[in-house]
Amino acid sequence: MKDIEKKEDLELLVNAFYNKALEDEVIGPVFKAADFSLTEHIPVMVCFWETILFDVHTYSGNPMLKHIQLNQFIPLKPEHFQRWLVLWEDVLKTHFKGERTDEALKRASSIAQMMQIKISRSAQP
Repeated sequence: MKDIEKKEDLELLVNAFYNKALEDEVIGPVFKAADFSLTEHIPVMVCFWETILFDVHTYSGNPMLKHIQLNQFIPLKPEHFQRWLVLWEDVLKTHFKGERTDEALKRASSIAQMMQIKISRSAQP
């Protein structure tokens, strides 16, 4: 099994993740209720991970703000983030192995923790 090496690997990873996530009983309903276009969202997520893992700045946006706004319509709970991480790790380990793969999991864990903190702070009066 190879490590994540190029943009096409990220495309495989992100597509495989969303295929799994949309069918998941815990986070699938969140993604479906968010009513977003996968055709538009997947390339954005590929750019996001390309920026994080390859230090190639193709992503511009504010994922924290988007999730804070999403939380106003669909409450995001700790179990959603935990399940997101489980699915992300499963997809990573199914397709890849190596240092960059480990980094993708480590970064996802940090992102999930930070989002939960920021979302809970934004919900406080």
